Amino acid sequence: MSQTHSTSKTAAWIESLRPRTLPLALASIVTGSALAAWMNHFQLDIALMALLTAAMLQILSNLANDYGDAIKGSDTETRIGPNRGMQKGLINQAQMKRALIIVIILTIASGIALIALACKKPEDIIGFLGLGLLAIIASITYTVGRKPYGYMGLGDISVLIFFGWLSVAGTYYLQAGTFDTVVMLPATACGLLATAVLNINNLRDIDNDRMNGKNTLAVRLGPLWGRRYHFMLLAGALLCLVLFALFDLRSWSGWLFILAVPLLYRHAMYVLHEPTAVAMRPMLEQMVKGALLTNILFAIGVVLS
Repeated sequence: MSQTHSTSKTAAWIESLRPRTLPLALASIVTGSALAAWMNHFQLDIALMALLTAAMLQILSNLANDYGDAIKGSDTETRIGPNRGMQKGLINQAQMKRALIIVIILTIASGIALIALACKKPEDIIGFLGLGLLAIIASITYTVGRKPYGYMGLGDISVLIFFGWLSVAGTYYLQAGTFDTVVMLPATACGLLATAVLNINNLRDIDNDRMNGKNTLAVRLGPLWGRRYHFMLLAGALLCLVLFALFDLRSWSGWLFILAVPLLYRHAMYVLHEPTAVAMRPMLEQMVKGALLTNILFAIGVVLS
């Protein structure tokens, strides 16, 4: 094997792993841990293990998405987004299957270690084992299987649930040992921001997805309402954080997330007024940065409170 081919294949695997998506996946764990610290329940070892588990789930989802889209023919030359390893022909189905099996095993091991570390009650152990299994199944079946839910426009609600409600509230519960409804506003905000990232991705690929039968919510809504929906996602996330800061924090530091508003506003205005799918290409990275900045500023503000 030539050095050039080896380097190309390594780069293809890195592209399929999509390391740039990891910070956003970890943001929900940081938010949940910040809320635990705010309530004097923070446990560093549990937080670190939760970060590892979240990273493994995100990697599993990324590889499964590449595999599912490639075998269904959704990743074509007309797709605006970056070409992945399978699409380029540098990674074959058998190799991706082996990688998926390895990542599934590592994800299960990480999840079991997290549960063993954090859960003391039998009902908690059973509950989080069930949630972990559900998360793994959801990561795979987004694009894999006879009826992948990502092809039916259900990806957005899945992201809200897993990247928002379950990630933030679950991280808080694992450290606190109890559930508090106060975490649901930040959890919803975190989930809406992650959903906005998915929506930008789908707006970018809207034409290719429509042609290949991938009926994402953006495809179902159409370009105009898909952009209005994007604005509502961002507005909804900020509203949740404003309400939480207003009624629960009552501290100046709780408003640090406001510093991210100008970036989110400029992003939202651009998306609303640029009707082409090609124009969404640079917006994905910008949306990831905006969501990450908002979450980090909010987490810092909560801890300072």
